[in-house]
Amino acid sequence: MRKVLLICGSPRKESNTMKVLEECASEIEKNNLETEIISLRKMNIDSCHACLSCAKLKKCILEDGLNEIIDKVRESEGFIVGTPVYFGTARGAIMAALQRIGMVSRSTNNFLSWKIGGPVAVARRGGHTATIQEMLMFFFINDMIVPGSTYWNMVFGGAPGEVLEDEEGIDTIRRFGNNVASLIKILKD
Repeated sequence: MRKVLLICGSPRKESNTMKVLEECASEIEKNNLETEIISLRKMNIDSCHACLSCAKLKKCILEDGLNEIIDKVRESEGFIVGTPVYFGTARGAIMAALQRIGMVSRSTNNFLSWKIGGPVAVARRGGHTATIQEMLMFFFINDMIVPGSTYWNMVFGGAPGEVLEDEEGIDTIRRFGNNVASLIKILKD
């Protein structure tokens, strides 16, 4: 079955970012695609060391659990990344993970090329667009396809569960999930 992998970059157990990704995954599943959400919450993701060992090993030399995620990214047709906004940018752990995933892809067989997905940003007040732009660089440099929605993939919320009150934001994420699923079905058939 076709699969979309979603990664949640929030360190919180009951995070707003996870709630938003669950809404996105639910919409994808309505299109008869499988989803899996992986949380980086308990992981200590190190930044890329630029050692280029991945070119020989076909995986990252760092052993912190990211290789298991990379294997799941390889097997998926879609890849969506959600992060809370910290000081106007994406959380460091999610960017470290993306940089290493991208390095392994580019150093091996470019497994990210033509995957369909995109970024999602969640914040209490602001910094969404800068965060989305920051994460879009990963998708674009890796030859990925990023569908649009009716607005940018951002949702407002600070207190636990508050994101569900942002109806426009949640509708945008649902539409994005539907667009990801629709493109996978069109392009991968």
